[in-house]
Amino acid sequence: MVVDVLYFAWLRERVGLARERVETEAVTVRDLVAELAARDEWHAAALSDLTAVRVAVDQELADLDAPVAGAREIAFFPPMTGG
Repeated sequence: MVVDVLYFAWLRERVGLARERVETEAVTVRDLVAELAARDEWHAAALSDLTAVRVAVDQELADLDAPVAGAREIAFFPPMTGG
């Protein structure tokens, strides 16, 4: 399966990309994170603390155990704060 992976804010800075197209065999978001982290040190650093990362699957907030089957887009971003 091929999915677009988007990175926002400091995640984008650590990975060095705003978006990438990824071929994956992941079943869940957690599996995808493991695949991405294994790619290189930049992905590993960006995804090392999952308590500081939120995820959306096709623009819907999801958790790490959400399935990725049929997804077109997975986005990773830091928690948002109001003010």
